[in-house]
Amino acid sequence: MTDIVNIAITSGSGPEECRIAVERLVEHINAAARKDNLKVHCLHGPSGGGRLPRSVILTVTGKDAQSFVRPFIGTVRFVFDSPVRKGHKRRNWFVGVSLLGQSILREEEASLNLADVRFETLRAGGPGGQHQNTTDSAVRAVHIPTGLTTLARDERSQHRNKALAVQRLADMLSIIADEKHEAEKKDLFLSHKALERGNAVLTISG
Repeated sequence: MTDIVNIAITSGSGPEECRIAVERLVEHINAAARKDNLKVHCLHGPSGGGRLPRSVILTVTGKDAQSFVRPFIGTVRFVFDSPVRKGHKRRNWFVGVSLLGQSILREEEASLNLADVRFETLRAGGPGGQHQNTTDSAVRAVHIPTGLTTLARDERSQHRNKALAVQRLADMLSIIADEKHEAEKKDLFLSHKALERGNAVLTISG
């Protein structure tokens, strides 16, 4: 059975090094997923003026994707010297990983008016054989009020790709809504203090 799992990775209100840790965790998960023949789609959240985004959403697709993501859920600690502040003594940087459940998606979809979404079809391209290369099965969804764009080419069915594109758009709006809500409380999406206090489920060096 093919699973489709969405996880959010956030640096919280941490410094630029924590955003770098987010980027490195995405690379780590991508490499591990390739070994397990899983597909990973990355959706970047807003950067808030920084060089890198504060948060991303990963959509992991494939057999036993639920089991694959489970070890990453929680607080992940990275150990590396700061590449942006030479000589900085701190070497531990924390990011949070959470599973986006269907209840969260449904709540956000309720505020996503499909009348505000423009759909475009295009050649899927990439792996998948002749069918993908000759059929306009990929779907791009554009949220007109914000300009946010998502693309789905995972499935051969245009209908399935349209549903995936809408889901990814709802996920992105969820990130933005959460960050806006937390910013009002001076806590961006997830309290970085809470990240540091939490017990790390995984430690990655370098």
